[in-house]
Amino acid sequence: MQPPQNPGPPYPPPIGQTPRPNWFRRTTPAGRLAVILGSVTLSILLLCCAGTAIVGALTGEPEPTKTGAAAEEPQQPILAAPGEPAEDTPAPEESPVAASSAVPPSAAAAPVVQVTTVTERAAIRYGERTVKDSSLAEGKRVVRGKGVNGVRTLTYEVTTTDGVRTAKKLVKSVVTKQPVTQVVAVGTKKPKSSKCDPNYSGCVPIASDVDCAGGGGNGPAYVRGPIRVIGNDIYDLDRDGDGIACD
Repeated sequence: MQPPQNPGPPYPPPIGQTPRPNWFRRTTPAGRLAVILGSVTLSILLLCCAGTAIVGALTGEPEPTKTGAAAEEPQQPILAAPGEPAEDTPAPEESPVAASSAVPPSAAAAPVVQVTTVTERAAIRYGERTVKDSSLAEGKRVVRGKGVNGVRTLTYEVTTTDGVRTAKKLVKSVVTKQPVTQVVAVGTKKPKSSKCDPNYSGCVPIASDVDCAGGGGNGPAYVRGPIRVIGNDIYDLDRDGDGIACD
């Protein structure tokens, strides 16, 4: 749409005077552009309003506009009859705080704690006691009484959380079987130096020569019989060879 132009004064300018341009021509280029855009925008708005009014007239009667106190009065809600659901009633919204505080049942479940009593047995090692025995050779050891281990009964209080052991506490300790001490005899008898010849049963002295007492031998050592020869008759005491010397 082309903006209207000012036709100027209805009478001609005086002779010898240059005609004065209208207001549109006197404006700057930016002002002219603004005037043109404003005119175009106003024309579009008028066309839209006119089109809306025409469409409303064709489709039906427009809703009457409320004026005065009736327009300012707030619309009252429609109450439903008892037993009937209310129309256009917004559903109550869940509070974000309540929704966030909801905890799944699995996470809110408390741990399962169980306390049980457990009994265990432990061996008690027997001790050892030594005694001296003069009938045994010096240093020899003989067990006179065999030792037996004892038994100690331990009672514990065991705590489990969700099936996993978390604590174990000793609450009672009782000796249910006493150990038996082992007795060991240690010999103290010292060996004697032998002065008898091992070839004879009976004491035949060890010497350079031995003769039977009362015989014709000249010694220097003598022995009284009878003497049994159990080895070699090194002193020739058994003259008849029957195994008995000095008989």
